[in-house]
Amino acid sequence: MGAESHLPETGGLEALRSAARECRGCPLYRRANQTVFGSGDSAAWLMLVGEQPGDAEDKAGEPFVGPAGKLLDRALGEAGIDRGGTYVTNMVKHFKYTRSERGKRRIHERPNRAELTACRPWLSAELAAVRPRVLLALGATAAKSLLGRDFRVTIDAGVPFDAAYHGLAGVDTVLATVHPSAIVRIGEGAERTRRYRGFVADLRTAANLESTPSRPRRLQ
Repeated sequence: MGAESHLPETGGLEALRSAARECRGCPLYRRANQTVFGSGDSAAWLMLVGEQPGDAEDKAGEPFVGPAGKLLDRALGEAGIDRGGTYVTNMVKHFKYTRSERGKRRIHERPNRAELTACRPWLSAELAAVRPRVLLALGATAAKSLLGRDFRVTIDAGVPFDAAYHGLAGVDTVLATVHPSAIVRIGEGAERTRRYRGFVADLRTAANLESTPSRPRRLQ
């Protein structure tokens, strides 16, 4: 059964979170510890959307609580954004992984198109419930899912686009940046510093959209 069959008609985010625990729209629920639904301000002006929960998130049941989440918190602070006033979620609500050679570590595996499609109704429901002014995709998977397969984070990171043009009803502007986990994986050094500064700059662009009327362009 698809996600649509689990979507509640009323009850807001809490009803959605509860219903998502029972979703069997794709096989990922079989291996994950639990559904990791979005969390944050139910009236947030900014919604951040990543790819999927990681190992730490799958254990905690909350999005962006691991190393990438800590880096995100730091970058949001530097960009002048209070995470408590945002809503954070993922395209896919279950952790997809493979086991390391010795079987002790769970290694992230990118969700496929069928899994992203199966989970999309949950994101649509979150958008309808929160109605953020700005939607920020974190990483290439989320960006391509929201803006089309031709989108390139390396080229168009931080560029505001017309959300309605891309079928994102109720949202004014959508933009994308790198996923914080990509910065975490770099390790220490000049390249990490450069990528982190670019990440903070993209978050500042999002912050400026909160109070400044924008004229986002379309992604052709």
